[in-house]
Amino acid sequence: MVSRTAFNQLRHSTLLLIATLTGMIFTFLLPVGFLFFRGLLVWLGAGACALMLISYVPTIRFYRLNPLWALSLPAATVFFMWATLDSAMQFWRGKGGTWKGRVQDPLA
Repeated sequence: MVSRTAFNQLRHSTLLLIATLTGMIFTFLLPVGFLFFRGLLVWLGAGACALMLISYVPTIRFYRLNPLWALSLPAATVFFMWATLDSAMQFWRGKGGTWKGRVQDPLA
C-alpha cells in the first residue's frame, strides 16, 4: 500500500521526497546512530531515543500491544523509507500505483 501511494501523496515532487527521507533519517535513525558514539552524542542520542519511544507508546497501547513494540520504530522507519523510495521509482518507470495489474498513477 505504501509503495502504491506514497509518491502520489508527495505530489510527485522529488524535492518533497528528499525532504521526507531526510526528515525521517534525522528524526528516527540519527538518534539511534548516536548511541554508538561517545560523550555528548551518546547522551543526546539516548535522550532523543527515549522521547521518540515514549511518544510512540500511546499508539502501541491503543492497539493493545506490549509496550516493547515501541523498540520496532527504527525498523519501521527503514521499511517506510524503502517503500516511499520504491513508490517514486515505480512512478518514474511509468508503473506508479500498480494494483491488480493496472497502473493507477501513470507518469503524466
